Amino acid sequence: MKLLFAIKSLAGSGGGAERVLADVASELARRGHAVTVVSFDTVDADFYPFESKVKRARLGIGRSDRPSGPLEILRRVRAIRTFATRARPDVAVGFMHSIYLPLGFSLAGTGIPVVASEHIVFQHYRTVPFQQLLVRLTPLLADRMVVVSEFARRSFPAAMQALMAIIPNPVAIPTPREREGAGHRLVLNVGRLEKQKNQRTLVAAFAALAPDYPDWRLRIVGEGPERPALERQVERLGLASRVELPGVRRDIAAEYAAADIFVMPSIYESFGLATAEALAFRVPAVGFADCPGTNELIQDGRNGILVGGPDAVHALAEGLSRLMDSAPLRAQLGQAGPDSVRRFSLAAVADRWEEVLRTVAAR
Repeated sequence: MKLLFAIKSLAGSGGGAERVLADVASELARRGHAVTVVSFDTVDADFYPFESKVKRARLGIGRSDRPSGPLEILRRVRAIRTFATRARPDVAVGFMHSIYLPLGFSLAGTGIPVVASEHIVFQHYRTVPFQQLLVRLTPLLADRMVVVSEFARRSFPAAMQALMAIIPNPVAIPTPREREGAGHRLVLNVGRLEKQKNQRTLVAAFAALAPDYPDWRLRIVGEGPERPALERQVERLGLASRVELPGVRRDIAAEYAAADIFVMPSIYESFGLATAEALAFRVPAVGFADCPGTNELIQDGRNGILVGGPDAVHALAEGLSRLMDSAPLRAQLGQAGPDSVRRFSLAAVADRWEEVLRTVAAR
Protein backbone atom coordinates (compact mmCIF):
# COMPACT_ATOMS: atom_id res chain seq x y z
CA MET A 1 0.00 0.00 0.00
CA LYS A 2 0.94 3.61 -0.50
CA LEU A 3 0.54 5.25 2.91
CA LEU A 4 0.70 8.85 4.09
CA PHE A 5 1.11 9.53 7.81
CA ALA A 6 0.61 13.11 8.95
CA ILE A 7 1.40 14.77 12.28
CA LYS A 8 1.70 18.38 13.38
CA SER A 9 5.35 18.17 14.46
CA LEU A 10 8.13 15.69 15.07
CA ALA A 11 10.92 18.15 15.81
CA GLY A 12 10.04 19.29 19.32
CA SER A 13 10.02 17.41 22.60
CA GLY A 14 9.13 13.83 21.83
CA GLY A 15 5.91 12.37 23.20
CA GLY A 16 4.27 8.98 23.23
CA ALA A 17 2.18 9.49 20.09
CA GLU A 18 5.19 10.75 18.16
CA ARG A 19 7.20 7.68 19.16
CA VAL A 20 4.33 5.37 18.20
CA LEU A 21 4.14 7.02 14.79
CA ALA A 22 7.87 6.56 14.24
CA ASP A 23 7.71 2.89 15.27
CA VAL A 24 4.58 1.98 13.29
CA ALA A 25 5.58 3.87 10.12
CA SER A 26 9.04 2.31 10.21
CA GLU A 27 7.69 -1.21 10.67
CA LEU A 28 5.19 -0.81 7.82
CA ALA A 29 8.00 0.45 5.58
CA ARG A 30 10.10 -2.59 6.49
CA ARG A 31 7.16 -4.74 5.41
CA GLY A 32 7.29 -3.28 1.92
CA HIS A 33 4.68 -0.51 2.08
CA ALA A 34 5.52 2.86 0.51
CA VAL A 35 5.36 5.12 3.57
CA THR A 36 5.62 8.90 3.63
CA VAL A 37 5.45 10.95 6.83
CA VAL A 38 4.53 14.62 6.51
CA SER A 39 4.61 17.33 9.20
CA PHE A 40 4.53 21.12 9.36
CA ASP A 41 8.03 21.36 10.83
CA THR A 42 10.39 24.09 9.65
CA VAL A 43 13.57 22.31 10.77
CA ASP A 44 15.08 19.13 9.37
CA ALA A 45 15.36 17.27 12.68
CA ASP A 46 13.07 14.56 14.08
CA PHE A 47 13.12 13.73 17.79
CA TYR A 48 12.66 10.02 17.03
CA PRO A 49 14.43 8.20 14.16
CA PHE A 50 12.68 6.55 11.23
CA GLU A 51 13.55 3.51 9.15
CA SER A 52 15.58 4.69 6.14
CA LYS A 53 12.84 3.52 3.77
CA VAL A 54 10.37 6.05 5.20
CA LYS A 55 10.12 9.24 3.15
CA ARG A 56 9.93 12.46 5.17
CA ALA A 57 8.29 15.70 4.05
CA ARG A 58 8.30 18.95 6.06
CA LEU A 59 5.91 21.63 4.86
CA GLY A 60 7.46 24.39 6.99
CA ILE A 61 4.27 26.23 7.93
CA GLY A 62 3.89 28.05 11.26
CA ARG A 63 5.17 27.20 14.71
CA SER A 64 4.22 23.92 16.33
CA ASP A 65 4.99 25.02 19.90
CA ARG A 66 1.88 27.20 20.16
CA PRO A 67 -1.82 27.07 19.14
CA SER A 68 -2.45 27.77 15.47
CA GLY A 69 -4.33 30.86 14.32
CA PRO A 70 -7.07 30.82 11.62
CA LEU A 71 -4.80 31.99 8.79
CA GLU A 72 -2.12 29.45 9.74
CA ILE A 73 -4.70 26.66 9.82
CA LEU A 74 -5.98 27.68 6.39
CA ARG A 75 -2.45 27.66 4.96
CA ARG A 76 -1.87 24.20 6.43
CA VAL A 77 -5.14 22.82 5.07
CA ARG A 78 -4.25 24.05 1.59
CA ALA A 79 -0.69 22.73 1.81
CA ILE A 80 -1.66 19.27 3.03
CA ARG A 81 -4.34 19.02 0.31
CA THR A 82 -1.80 19.94 -2.37
CA PHE A 83 0.77 17.51 -1.01
CA ALA A 84 -1.66 14.60 -0.61
CA THR A 85 -3.33 15.00 -3.99
CA ARG A 86 0.08 14.90 -5.65
CA ALA A 87 1.19 11.88 -3.59
CA ARG A 88 -2.14 10.03 -4.08
CA PRO A 89 -1.79 7.61 -1.15
CA ASP A 90 -4.16 4.68 -0.74
CA VAL A 91 -4.83 5.92 2.80
CA ALA A 92 -3.89 9.06 4.76
CA VAL A 93 -3.50 8.72 8.54
CA GLY A 94 -3.58 11.73 10.87
CA PHE A 95 -1.95 11.27 14.29
CA MET A 96 -3.82 13.27 16.97
CA HIS A 97 -6.65 15.75 16.55
CA SER A 98 -4.28 18.63 15.77
CA ILE A 99 -3.74 17.04 12.36
CA TYR A 100 -6.52 14.52 11.69
CA LEU A 101 -9.13 17.30 11.75
CA PRO A 102 -7.28 19.56 9.24
CA LEU A 103 -6.42 16.45 7.23
CA GLY A 104 -10.08 15.45 7.03
CA PHE A 105 -11.13 18.93 5.90
CA SER A 106 -8.30 19.19 3.38
CA LEU A 107 -8.96 15.83 1.71
CA ALA A 108 -12.74 16.19 1.44
CA GLY A 109 -13.77 15.38 -2.11
CA THR A 110 -10.38 14.01 -3.17
CA GLY A 111 -11.30 10.34 -2.88
CA ILE A 112 -8.38 9.74 -0.51
CA PRO A 113 -9.66 7.88 2.59
CA VAL A 114 -8.66 9.28 5.98
CA VAL A 115 -7.92 7.45 9.24
CA ALA A 116 -7.96 9.52 12.44
CA SER A 117 -5.55 8.22 15.09
CA GLU A 118 -6.58 9.44 18.56
CA HIS A 119 -4.27 9.01 21.56
CA ILE A 120 -6.28 10.51 24.41
CA VAL A 121 -9.65 9.90 26.04
CA PHE A 122 -12.67 12.12 25.44
CA GLN A 123 -12.47 13.59 28.96
CA HIS A 124 -9.42 15.53 27.76
CA TYR A 125 -11.67 17.74 25.63
CA ARG A 126 -14.12 18.72 28.38
CA THR A 127 -12.08 21.80 29.31
CA VAL A 128 -11.70 22.87 25.65
CA PRO A 129 -15.27 22.93 24.29
CA PHE A 130 -14.39 24.22 20.83
CA GLN A 131 -11.90 21.39 20.30
CA GLN A 132 -14.52 18.97 21.61
CA LEU A 133 -17.02 20.26 19.06
CA LEU A 134 -14.52 19.75 16.24
CA VAL A 135 -13.63 16.23 17.44
CA ARG A 136 -17.34 15.35 17.38
CA LEU A 137 -17.24 16.10 13.65
CA THR A 138 -14.72 13.30 13.03
CA PRO A 139 -17.31 10.86 11.60
CA LEU A 140 -17.95 13.43 8.84
CA LEU A 141 -14.24 13.82 8.07
CA ALA A 142 -12.68 10.35 8.51
CA ASP A 143 -13.44 6.87 7.21
CA ARG A 144 -12.08 5.21 10.37
CA MET A 145 -10.88 6.28 13.78
CA VAL A 146 -8.20 4.40 15.73
CA VAL A 147 -8.05 4.53 19.53
CA VAL A 148 -5.58 2.79 21.81
CA SER A 149 -7.85 0.92 24.24
CA GLU A 150 -11.41 -0.20 24.94
CA PHE A 151 -11.59 2.35 27.76
CA ALA A 152 -10.62 5.10 25.32
CA ARG A 153 -13.31 3.94 22.89
CA ARG A 154 -16.01 3.92 25.56
CA SER A 155 -15.08 7.44 26.67
CA PHE A 156 -16.26 8.90 23.34
CA PRO A 157 -19.90 9.62 22.40
CA ALA A 158 -21.85 6.60 21.19
CA ALA A 159 -22.22 8.13 17.73
CA MET A 160 -18.43 8.03 17.32
CA GLN A 161 -17.77 4.57 18.73
CA ALA A 162 -19.03 2.72 15.65
CA LEU A 163 -16.27 4.42 13.64
CA MET A 164 -13.52 3.16 15.93
CA ALA A 165 -10.96 0.39 15.76
CA ILE A 166 -8.80 -0.43 18.78
CA ILE A 167 -5.06 -0.67 18.14
CA PRO A 168 -2.85 -0.48 21.26
CA ASN A 169 0.48 1.26 21.32
CA PRO A 170 3.48 -0.96 20.52
CA VAL A 171 5.84 -1.95 23.33
CA ALA A 172 9.35 -3.24 22.69
CA ILE A 173 10.50 -6.12 24.89
CA PRO A 174 14.21 -5.48 25.56
CA THR A 175 16.89 -8.09 26.05
CA PRO A 176 17.44 -8.66 29.78
CA ARG A 177 20.39 -6.71 31.15
CA GLU A 178 21.84 -5.67 34.45
CA ARG A 179 20.29 -2.70 36.17
CA GLU A 180 22.26 0.50 35.58
CA GLY A 181 23.25 2.97 38.28
CA ALA A 182 24.68 1.26 41.35
CA GLY A 183 24.95 3.02 44.71
CA HIS A 184 21.45 4.47 44.83
CA ARG A 185 17.84 3.46 44.43
CA LEU A 186 15.52 5.16 41.98
CA VAL A 187 11.78 5.69 41.70
CA LEU A 188 10.94 6.69 38.12
CA ASN A 189 7.98 8.44 36.53
CA VAL A 190 7.79 9.17 32.80
CA GLY A 191 5.12 11.44 31.41
CA ARG A 192 4.16 14.89 30.31
CA LEU A 193 4.11 17.37 33.21
CA GLU A 194 0.41 18.15 33.31
CA LYS A 195 -2.45 17.87 35.79
CA GLN A 196 -3.78 14.64 34.31
CA LYS A 197 -0.48 12.96 35.17
CA ASN A 198 -0.86 14.01 38.82
CA GLN A 199 2.87 14.34 39.58
CA ARG A 200 2.22 16.72 42.50
CA THR A 201 0.65 13.82 44.38
CA LEU A 202 3.72 11.73 43.59
CA VAL A 203 6.10 14.38 44.94
CA ALA A 204 4.02 14.68 48.12
CA ALA A 205 4.05 10.89 48.58
CA PHE A 206 7.82 10.73 48.09
CA ALA A 207 8.27 13.58 50.56
CA ALA A 208 6.43 11.52 53.19
CA LEU A 209 8.85 8.64 52.62
CA ALA A 210 12.10 10.52 52.06
CA PRO A 211 13.27 10.73 55.71
CA ASP A 212 12.98 6.95 56.14
CA TYR A 213 14.59 6.08 52.80
CA PRO A 214 17.69 8.30 52.47
CA ASP A 215 19.20 6.18 49.67
CA TRP A 216 16.24 6.64 47.35
CA ARG A 217 15.69 9.35 44.73
CA LEU A 218 12.70 10.29 42.58
CA ARG A 219 13.15 11.11 38.89
CA ILE A 220 10.29 12.57 36.83
CA VAL A 221 11.11 12.51 33.11
CA GLY A 222 9.01 14.75 30.91
CA GLU A 223 8.11 18.33 30.13
CA GLY A 224 4.94 20.39 30.31
CA PRO A 225 2.98 23.23 31.93
CA GLU A 226 3.18 21.77 35.45
CA ARG A 227 6.97 22.26 35.66
CA PRO A 228 6.88 25.60 37.58
CA ALA A 229 4.43 24.23 40.16
CA LEU A 230 6.45 21.04 40.59
CA GLU A 231 9.71 22.95 40.99
CA ARG A 232 8.14 25.15 43.67
CA GLN A 233 6.76 22.08 45.45
CA VAL A 234 10.13 20.31 45.41
CA GLU A 235 11.86 23.42 46.75
CA ARG A 236 9.25 23.98 49.46
CA LEU A 237 9.59 20.38 50.66
CA GLY A 238 13.39 20.60 50.78
CA LEU A 239 13.79 17.83 48.20
CA ALA A 240 15.97 19.60 45.63
CA SER A 241 18.75 17.04 46.10
CA ARG A 242 16.40 14.05 45.99
CA VAL A 243 13.88 14.85 43.22
CA GLU A 244 15.05 15.30 39.61
CA LEU A 245 13.12 16.96 36.79
CA PRO A 246 15.46 16.46 33.82
CA GLY A 247 12.94 17.20 31.07
CA VAL A 248 12.46 15.00 28.01
CA ARG A 249 15.06 12.33 27.34
CA ARG A 250 15.74 10.86 23.91
CA ASP A 251 17.19 7.61 25.30
CA ILE A 252 14.18 6.59 27.36
CA ALA A 253 15.43 2.99 27.51
CA ALA A 254 18.33 4.14 29.71
CA GLU A 255 15.83 5.69 32.13
CA TYR A 256 13.92 2.44 32.54
CA ALA A 257 17.17 0.45 32.84
CA ALA A 258 18.28 2.64 35.75
CA ALA A 259 15.01 2.41 37.70
CA ASP A 260 14.14 0.16 40.64
CA ILE A 261 10.45 1.14 40.77
CA PHE A 262 8.16 2.78 38.21
CA VAL A 263 5.22 4.84 39.42
CA MET A 264 2.31 6.24 37.42
CA PRO A 265 0.12 8.54 39.55
CA SER A 266 -2.18 9.57 36.66
CA ILE A 267 -5.86 10.29 37.10
CA TYR A 268 -6.58 8.58 33.77
CA GLU A 269 -4.63 7.15 30.84
CA SER A 270 -5.83 6.14 27.40
CA PHE A 271 -3.27 3.31 27.28
CA GLY A 272 -0.34 3.98 29.62
CA LEU A 273 2.58 3.51 27.24
CA ALA A 274 5.23 4.49 29.80
CA THR A 275 3.84 1.97 32.30
CA ALA A 276 3.86 -0.80 29.68
CA GLU A 277 7.43 0.05 28.70
CA ALA A 278 8.59 -0.01 32.32
CA LEU A 279 7.01 -3.44 32.77
CA ALA A 280 8.78 -4.63 29.61
CA PHE A 281 12.05 -3.56 31.27
CA ARG A 282 11.24 -5.70 34.33
CA VAL A 283 10.58 -2.67 36.52
CA PRO A 284 7.73 -3.27 39.01
CA ALA A 285 5.06 -0.58 38.73
CA VAL A 286 2.81 1.25 41.20
CA GLY A 287 -0.39 3.05 40.21
CA PHE A 288 -3.92 3.84 41.26
CA ALA A 289 -6.51 1.07 41.08
CA ASP A 290 -9.18 3.49 39.85
CA CYS A 291 -7.06 4.84 36.97
CA PRO A 292 -8.18 3.43 33.61
CA GLY A 293 -5.22 2.70 31.39
CA THR A 294 -3.11 1.95 34.46
CA ASN A 295 -5.31 -0.69 36.10
CA GLU A 296 -5.43 -2.56 32.77
CA LEU A 297 -1.64 -2.92 32.72
CA ILE A 298 -0.62 -3.27 36.36
CA GLN A 299 -1.78 -6.59 37.73
CA ASP A 300 -1.78 -6.22 41.49
CA GLY A 301 0.57 -8.70 43.11
CA ARG A 302 1.82 -10.03 39.78
CA ASN A 303 3.80 -7.26 38.03
CA GLY A 304 3.20 -4.37 40.40
CA ILE A 305 0.98 -2.83 43.03
CA LEU A 306 -2.34 -1.04 42.67
CA VAL A 307 -3.31 1.33 45.48
CA GLY A 308 -6.44 3.21 46.44
CA GLY A 309 -8.29 4.98 49.21
CA PRO A 310 -9.58 8.42 50.15
CA ASP A 311 -6.09 9.79 50.82
CA ALA A 312 -4.23 9.51 47.51
CA VAL A 313 -0.90 10.70 48.91
CA HIS A 314 -0.96 8.20 51.78
CA ALA A 315 -2.07 5.35 49.48
CA LEU A 316 0.67 6.03 46.96
CA ALA A 317 3.31 6.34 49.69
CA GLU A 318 2.19 3.04 51.19
CA GLY A 319 2.45 1.23 47.84
CA LEU A 320 5.89 2.66 47.16
CA SER A 321 7.16 1.77 50.63
CA ARG A 322 6.19 -1.88 50.16
CA LEU A 323 8.52 -2.09 47.19
CA MET A 324 11.22 0.14 48.65
CA ASP A 325 11.36 -2.16 51.67
CA SER A 326 11.82 -5.40 49.73
CA ALA A 327 14.35 -6.16 47.01
CA PRO A 328 12.97 -9.73 46.66
CA LEU A 329 9.47 -8.39 46.04
CA ARG A 330 10.79 -5.94 43.45
CA ALA A 331 12.60 -8.77 41.68
CA GLN A 332 9.57 -11.08 41.82
CA LEU A 333 7.12 -8.53 40.40
CA GLY A 334 9.63 -7.24 37.87
CA GLN A 335 10.23 -10.71 36.47
CA ALA A 336 6.57 -10.98 35.45
CA GLY A 337 6.57 -7.66 33.61
CA PRO A 338 7.63 -8.66 30.07
CA ASP A 339 5.11 -11.49 29.71
CA SER A 340 2.31 -9.21 30.90
CA VAL A 341 2.84 -6.80 27.96
CA ARG A 342 4.02 -9.18 25.26
CA ARG A 343 0.68 -8.91 23.46
CA PHE A 344 1.60 -5.30 22.61
CA SER A 345 4.66 -6.23 20.53
CA LEU A 346 5.39 -4.05 17.50
CA ALA A 347 4.76 -7.00 15.17
CA ALA A 348 1.28 -7.60 16.60
CA VAL A 349 0.40 -3.90 16.52
CA ALA A 350 1.64 -3.53 12.93
CA ASP A 351 -0.48 -6.54 11.92
CA ARG A 352 -3.54 -4.74 13.25
CA TRP A 353 -2.62 -1.49 11.48
CA GLU A 354 -2.24 -3.38 8.19
CA GLU A 355 -5.65 -4.96 8.66
CA VAL A 356 -7.36 -1.62 9.31
CA LEU A 357 -5.54 0.22 6.52
CA ARG A 358 -6.26 -2.50 3.95
CA THR A 359 -9.95 -2.46 4.87
CA VAL A 360 -10.15 1.32 4.54
CA ALA A 361 -8.21 1.32 1.24
CA ALA A 362 -10.49 -1.37 -0.20
CA ARG A 363 -13.54 0.80 0.36
